Amino acid sequence: MRAPAVRVRGVEKSFGDVHVLRGVDLDVMPGSVVALLGSNGAGKTTLVRILATLLRPDAGTAVVHGFDVVAEAARVRGAISLTGQFTGVDDILTGRENLALVARLRHLPDTGAVADDLLARFGLTDAGGRRAGTYSGGMRRRLDIAMSLVGDPPVIFLDEPTTGLDPQARLEVWATITRLAAAGTSVLLTTQHLDEAEHLADRIAILHEGVIVQDGTLAELRTLLPPATVEYVEKQPSLQDVFLALVAPTSTDGPTQEDPS
Repeated sequence: MRAPAVRVRGVEKSFGDVHVLRGVDLDVMPGSVVALLGSNGAGKTTLVRILATLLRPDAGTAVVHGFDVVAEAARVRGAISLTGQFTGVDDILTGRENLALVARLRHLPDTGAVADDLLARFGLTDAGGRRAGTYSGGMRRRLDIAMSLVGDPPVIFLDEPTTGLDPQARLEVWATITRLAAAGTSVLLTTQHLDEAEHLADRIAILHEGVIVQDGTLAELRTLLPPATVEYVEKQPSLQDVFLALVAPTSTDGPTQEDPS
């Protein structure tokens, strides 16, 4: 049996008298998407920051890609990428320059080729020469995730990656995450959108009052409630269905450039 890409055992973290994490246990298997759910203040971002070596745990252990986050922090940082709630895009640079900069920071050869490849993968080639400050929200988030993939890190942490996106851009990010996992990347996703977890996650962990209160597949979590009753009702299209039907591009040839406004 394969070892988890991320393994957390008994992790605790306090800020003064506030106990944010009280003994968290969590596994993320290679090539899977695990959604971490929790209310505001539940500790989701704190856990991600510990796994990304930005915070030290007060107790417990965390191993990422085989490396301890405290004892081998530098090697952990070489194996991961972190995309936060707000994009790390430099608005003054072009999309291509943003990607090339990250490639240089990762000491990769031929940074221009790396940038061009990611622009193509994310449907941003036509916009690659424009300043990122002119991009729409969806384009900026796609560029941000593309920047996180420079160097093909095996583990990616996505902290509420669809915050502030419109429905169409949100679906584009969902498709990106699905492709990442299909290619073997291990993804830990924090979100407050339950439909996002339903759509993307292989497993769902619920963080409440500093501990994981449940962890399982969607089917396993559904068994915690009484069996559903069958009712026949008329199902009307949702507002999202209407919106996407009206604005979705008619061409199926591939991604289209978004309106930068």
